[in-house]
Amino acid sequence: MPGILCEHCTAACCRYIALPIETPEDRQDFDDIRWYLLHDGISVFVEGGTWHIYIETDCRHLLPDHRCGIYDTRPKICRDYTAENCDYHSGDYGWEHHFTTPAQLTEHMEQQLAAKKRRHVAGRNGRSARAKMGARQKSRRKRAAGGPPSPATDLRGIPLPDLEERG
Repeated sequence: MPGILCEHCTAACCRYIALPIETPEDRQDFDDIRWYLLHDGISVFVEGGTWHIYIETDCRHLLPDHRCGIYDTRPKICRDYTAENCDYHSGDYGWEHHFTTPAQLTEHMEQQLAAKKRRHVAGRNGRSARAKMGARQKSRRKRAAGGPPSPATDLRGIPLPDLEERG
């Protein structure tokens, strides 16, 4: 594309606002975001792990020829914008997720909450299994070292009688 990039631009960067929002943690958080998506011109995306609300709205100083009507006094965010991070490209923003409908978000929420539950259960089971193994290994080391064996107990923790001493 020969020429200056701005000569071909349709002011994509001047047609939306994107603001970071809190990462949803539970059903209520996801339901709040679902409410956003029920409105026209709203979508939500995740970039670099950060959630954003994307609001389609034109800058009131955008001229019909797609140029800035307050170029000399434009805000710093506009001044900092460069051709390197220009929105005039193929449209692939590299977002991890982009939600435009409540159904898309609901599907994602179900997957996330199910994965979170699996991690929680696995973590809980992993800790108890490690704790049991640690107790068994400690008991084996004690017996191997010639120390007295640990008394056997029932499910309530009450010591069982030592049947070997009777014989």
